[in-house]
Amino acid sequence: MTPPTSPPAPVSFGASLAYWLKLGFISFGGPAGQIAMMHLELVERRRWISEQRFLHALNYCMVLPGPEAQQLATYIGWLMHGVKGGIAAGVLFVLPSLFILIGLSWVYLAFGHLPAVAGLLYGIKPAVTAIVLFAAYRIGSRALRNGVLWTIAAAAFVAIFAFDIPFPTIVLGAAVLGMIGGRYMPGKFSTGGGHGASGQHYGAALIDDDTPTPAHARFSWTRLVTLLMVGLLLWGGAMLLLSGQTTLYTMGGFFTKAALVTFGGAYAVLPYVFQGGVEHYQWLTAHQMIDGLALGETTPGPLIMVVAFVGFVGAWGQAMFGPNALFWAGAAGAAVATFFTFLPSFVFIFAGGPLIERTHGDIKFTAPLTGITAAVVGVIVNLAVFFAWHVLWPNGVATPTHSATLLAGFEWFSALIGIAAFIALFRYKIGVVPVIAACAVAGLAYTLIKPLT
Repeated sequence: MTPPTSPPAPVSFGASLAYWLKLGFISFGGPAGQIAMMHLELVERRRWISEQRFLHALNYCMVLPGPEAQQLATYIGWLMHGVKGGIAAGVLFVLPSLFILIGLSWVYLAFGHLPAVAGLLYGIKPAVTAIVLFAAYRIGSRALRNGVLWTIAAAAFVAIFAFDIPFPTIVLGAAVLGMIGGRYMPGKFSTGGGHGASGQHYGAALIDDDTPTPAHARFSWTRLVTLLMVGLLLWGGAMLLLSGQTTLYTMGGFFTKAALVTFGGAYAVLPYVFQGGVEHYQWLTAHQMIDGLALGETTPGPLIMVVAFVGFVGAWGQAMFGPNALFWAGAAGAAVATFFTFLPSFVFIFAGGPLIERTHGDIKFTAPLTGITAAVVGVIVNLAVFFAWHVLWPNGVATPTHSATLLAGFEWFSALIGIAAFIALFRYKIGVVPVIAACAVAGLAYTLIKPLT
């Protein structure tokens, strides 16, 4: 069929609101699935934006810290209807998952001790470990294109695994290596092909290849400074409001820092959230972190929404509003974690989008990101190793000096579930949600049958 030569009718702000709200409820499948959904609907079916402009916007978002799918939605909404369109698209992309995760977190804390819930979680935990390992493979197969980048990834793994070096330090070191490498070995650090054009043409679009950039999306120093100041005022005002509540105030600062080091997507920031939430502040346990990641994998919205679970559990455990208001404390913690995690993304799009467009493709700008992405692979592998240790030896190993000791507390059925989950993801390309659902059923069946044997 010949592609249409006339663009569709202009889209009202109300019509775009309806789409972004719908997307917020159906955006399963992680960033790849969410980006694919937006491409199918906005490029192929509705023709709100052309293929080239969509990919161009996606490339902008890939060089920013933060969840690229949410930023892409924010960017397209901003391109179509200005700042209000960007706010609507970005907020509605995460709002449904926030409410869903608040509800699931409450069920988890209030009823997680019940055998049925515990059985479901037993099967989900090894599935999450397999998912994290598969994420490392996906990112690594795309990012580690030569021996230099493999070396950076291996060094990052050793740094965090053996020396417990903080994640932001690893990111900074990788950026410096990328900066140096981009100057002296540009061929090793040049970006390539991650999101190339497909060659498809779906007809004239509202925002087509040759459509001039709207006035609100053009770069100007005045607009840049203004939007940066607004972002800082919003952040500072929120921190001031929370200054009377120590836990929420600490969460605000912590999740702001987490948002600024999320190069490489949600899996990249999980080690940092773990280091802070589990080891430093002790808002939750390692097993709770794994459970929270499982809940994040099975709900719509960006995976980084696991921060809402961390905030909920941390605030619940502190009983900030008293023992009779644990739910409201948890809900406040989840809301604070979400606000401070996503606020920088809006600032980056509104204030920095036009500036990034001017520097996109410049090796001086992209080489540090290439180094960071390589380091992220090593960090994610470390996260998978950590999860596997806690899932396969939930009670730990007292003296791991010989095979009998290692096998004594080994969860063999968890290992089988994890292996099956990885094969399903890697070999058969089954989606994350069906894999988690199947593993949950297997875990429930095993925990119900085990007492009978």
